[in-house]
Amino acid sequence: MKRLACSLLGLFLLTSVPAAERPAPEWLEWSSQVFERAAREKKFVLLDLGAVWCHWCHVMDEKTYADPAVRALLASRYLSVRVDQDSRPDLANRYEDYGWPATVVFAADGSEIVKRRGFIPPREMTSMLQAIIDDPTPGPSVQAEVVVSPAREAALPAELRAEMERNFRAGYDAKLGSWGTTQKFLDWDNVERCLSLARGGDATAAQMARQTLDAQRQLIDPVWGGIYQYSTHGDWKHPHFEKIMQMQAENLRVYALAGAQWRRAADLISARQIERYLRDFLTSPEGAFYTSQDADLVRGEHSGDYFKLGDAARRKRGIPRVDQNRYARENGWAILALADLHAATGDDAPLQAARRAADWILAQRSLPGGGFRHGETDQGYLGDTLAMGRAFLRLYAVTADPAWLSRATDACRFISDNFRSPAGFASARPAPGAIAPPLPQFDENVQLVRFANLLARHTGEEAPRQVAEHALRYLLAPEMWRPRRSAVGGLLSAETEFNSAPLHVVVVGRKDDPAARALHRAALRFPSSYVQLEWLDLAEPTPLKTEIPFPENNAAAAYVCGDGSCSPPIDDPAKFAAAVERIVRRPTGR
Repeated sequence: MKRLACSLLGLFLLTSVPAAERPAPEWLEWSSQVFERAAREKKFVLLDLGAVWCHWCHVMDEKTYADPAVRALLASRYLSVRVDQDSRPDLANRYEDYGWPATVVFAADGSEIVKRRGFIPPREMTSMLQAIIDDPTPGPSVQAEVVVSPAREAALPAELRAEMERNFRAGYDAKLGSWGTTQKFLDWDNVERCLSLARGGDATAAQMARQTLDAQRQLIDPVWGGIYQYSTHGDWKHPHFEKIMQMQAENLRVYALAGAQWRRAADLISARQIERYLRDFLTSPEGAFYTSQDADLVRGEHSGDYFKLGDAARRKRGIPRVDQNRYARENGWAILALADLHAATGDDAPLQAARRAADWILAQRSLPGGGFRHGETDQGYLGDTLAMGRAFLRLYAVTADPAWLSRATDACRFISDNFRSPAGFASARPAPGAIAPPLPQFDENVQLVRFANLLARHTGEEAPRQVAEHALRYLLAPEMWRPRRSAVGGLLSAETEFNSAPLHVVVVGRKDDPAARALHRAALRFPSSYVQLEWLDLAEPTPLKTEIPFPENNAAAAYVCGDGSCSPPIDDPAKFAAAVERIVRRPTGR
């Protein structure tokens, strides 16, 4: 999910073509009917899976698919299908390792023949297309799918946990920050894991998080705000300028968590810069969020000089295209991040924006039973309902409105009923005989474990806990996590949370009582994603069920519980942090 990069292979030399405009191939929509037609006409199917914001996808259009030899071969022996990967999470998840653009060629029966990553120059494309015609045997790029045997237990044995922890730390770039040395970006799951370890006194993890957060600021657009997707050349000085929602939301969320934890002004400023970009460029008039902004002002032309300009000079030349699709998944990501910014700062504006988006998605993207469509007409994907479920659970924490908890519960039930597969949860609903059937995706299942487990802690119900366990046992199969090397921070967090209780905070008092509101505000500032925060208002008709005692005089108080003990009643918000420190003496982990 987080590796939605426009491939670096586009740096190969381009084959020149005449400048005259040429008609594009006849692009068809992805469907089983395409393969039925391919069988009748004895043709292959070429899938061009790209992104509307992707520079090298545009170059493929301008160079490769405009080439006469390429067009002639496609017209004679191929049916050409084009899919925007943002519109089809199931295909994007299946082929994400191939970068964008990804080129996949199928036989008429749906079997894969070739899978190619990134920009393919015209001469190379011509050679590939002809080679497939001459010999349609699947090439070395097509490997058998890994058969996953879920782990017996939803907990890591000590030796495997040690191996995963070593991998997590070994991949860190101590010189420049972040993980990996080719593309530089903020791996939000890994940084969040470091924040958790730092709360327990791990100085090395704290340094890793701070260094990465500081380096990532180089990818914030200094003019409009927002975060560029990543930097190439192994440093932070060669940004790719597309701004996609997942990068905006997850960077905003992690900077907000860091700002709450360390109270560094720079972290909250960075979060605000991303919030400003969402407000000014990716917010629709109705309040829902758009999907992305293009890397190019002119399709296929690198825009490095453009992004060096100030606001007025940029606007004089034009504004890169914004993809105005409003997907439930992308909105869920943004809602969660904005709720976290509200928690870290106390500012109501991000919360108001989050509520507006949530209301629009509920009105325009809901499915019967608690699920969500991706766009206007589809039947939804796991990522949509999962993202909205996570957003609802966070909105419950920051507002104490039980309606959000009910919606989160409905979302989890919908996921269990519609996306469960023998191993983990698939990106889309299983469809017998489907071409490129949906597979479970690692990052989605990680987030599902964390969401469903925390939901179970709130509700006391077993069903969400079973969802979390099913997904976690799939993830803990070594064949799932070993290939990811250091990109396992999210899984470490998920396994830790599943096998430990969250910090449990209950505020007792009327919701119209300023003293109770102040205590709730103090509780929200605790910098962790793994907190069970609830508000018990005895005046409500169905108060929260809790074993925690409360003052008989109904005076506002907060209780902090963890590790089998609870604090005395806290009536002063200034004392809340000290009470948490007494309860939490090690990181959220083992």
